[in-house]
Amino acid sequence: MLDLLLLRSFVAVADCANFTRAAERLHLTQSTVSQQIRRLEDSLGYRLFDRSVRQVLMTAEGEQLCSYARRILALHDEAEDVLRNRQSEGVLRLGVPEDFAAERLMPLLADFAGRQTSVRLEVSSGLSPELLRQYREGQFDVLLSKQMNPGSDCLAAWPEPLCWLDSRQHPALQRNPVPLVVFAPGGLYRQEMIQTLEVQARAWRISYSSSSLASVCAAVAAGLGISLLPQRVLQADHQRIDSLPAVEGMHLTLYARHNLGPAGTALKERLYQLCQEQTR
Repeated sequence: MLDLLLLRSFVAVADCANFTRAAERLHLTQSTVSQQIRRLEDSLGYRLFDRSVRQVLMTAEGEQLCSYARRILALHDEAEDVLRNRQSEGVLRLGVPEDFAAERLMPLLADFAGRQTSVRLEVSSGLSPELLRQYREGQFDVLLSKQMNPGSDCLAAWPEPLCWLDSRQHPALQRNPVPLVVFAPGGLYRQEMIQTLEVQARAWRISYSSSSLASVCAAVAAGLGISLLPQRVLQADHQRIDSLPAVEGMHLTLYARHNLGPAGTALKERLYQLCQEQTR
């Protein structure tokens, strides 16, 4: 059986890449942390860290253990939190796409967290395909996502109109090859952009890639390239491109578990209302 105390020391060293800083985080001595790592390594039968280099690096076995260790500790802490407070509904996990209405979503979540004292809200933001995969693996209770083809198990779906954007001051459309500003691999809109230009037999290249909507919008405004984005993110220093074919079929979708408690149900209903207002 894996010792939780040893796992905490292991994760701390993995995070800090330094035994001294890990010891400070855990309020232990460096020798104590080193001994705990040795005990864990001896119990497993392999080394978790490569100590032959200047920086403390995990071995392949250490990297494999690390993801399990984090999950074990998180579940332990969650169970302990719930059992200490029987009135608590536990943890409510929400996934949201990086490019969805931050200016309206954040106040809603802050208000919800302040009112719902029986639950601890944990929000993760990222690229929709990865968030949906994590939801299907049980890592989220409620999910907002972007999809070209909404799943049959989604609670609701709203059209998300897209448009091609260019810089108003430094247009990039007429350059050859056409520079593209895209989300990171696996992100939405990226493949649709490439397919559209391929059909038109237009040469293209990726000039800027990011997982941040703010960075993508700023790159377009600066003239690094064109992009395909939701119409609602159009800014004053952007201009629409109407000469490229429209890309249709994108939806904002809402998913939720069937066994949500009162707090989870309340969050689901507030997100539904927000999406209704956002997509009118």
